Amino acid sequence: MPVESPLAATEPPHDCPRCPRLVALREDLRAEYPGWWNAPVPAFGDPNGWLAIIGLAPGKHGANRTGRPFTGDFAGPLLFDTLAAFGLTSGHYDARIDDGFGLRGVIIINSVRCLPPQNKPTPAESQACRPFAAAQVAALPNVRLFVALGRIAHDSAVRILGLRPAAAPFAHLAEHALPDGRVLIDSYHCSRYNQNTGRLTPAMFRAVFARAVELAQISATSRP
Repeated sequence: MPVESPLAATEPPHDCPRCPRLVALREDLRAEYPGWWNAPVPAFGDPNGWLAIIGLAPGKHGANRTGRPFTGDFAGPLLFDTLAAFGLTSGHYDARIDDGFGLRGVIIINSVRCLPPQNKPTPAESQACRPFAAAQVAALPNVRLFVALGRIAHDSAVRILGLRPAAAPFAHLAEHALPDGRVLIDSYHCSRYNQNTGRLTPAMFRAVFARAVELAQISATSRP
């Protein structure tokens, strides 16, 4: 079983029926790997935090297996090591849901909760899952900064946050201001492909969170 969701009331059901293609894959994997999570993956982290990370979707051997975002896949170490460098974690990440690892001031929400074939949800699947992410964003009153990991997550975040897609194009380290003073920052996804090809380096990824921390500090000092 995964760690308990910090936003349990907003999660999709264990057998969510919204996306037939994802349901079919889920049922196939439940038959092949009955000990895996194989269900919509819940949010993970601090519900009172200031930073929300919008991810793409569970990885087959990562979150789809373990039930915790980025846990057990290639992307996890870079993400969690980067957060740890800024003091945003607790415990030690050991790629297991019982490793005692946690996030401080940060919560992770996937834009699509179920494993998609080839890690690529269709636009219709992203749209079908968006109400869950939107409900979770609405349930996070202290979040001031959002980081979207990849274009698909960016597209969902833009719509959830009420921005016009044409006015908020995706680019690594791009910043998009919201009318209420919050900010969305884009990052290339920390996927195996992006890391292996050099599209995303650890320094580039660290720069995203350094900027998020900087903006949070500016926001804190400017408040009356």
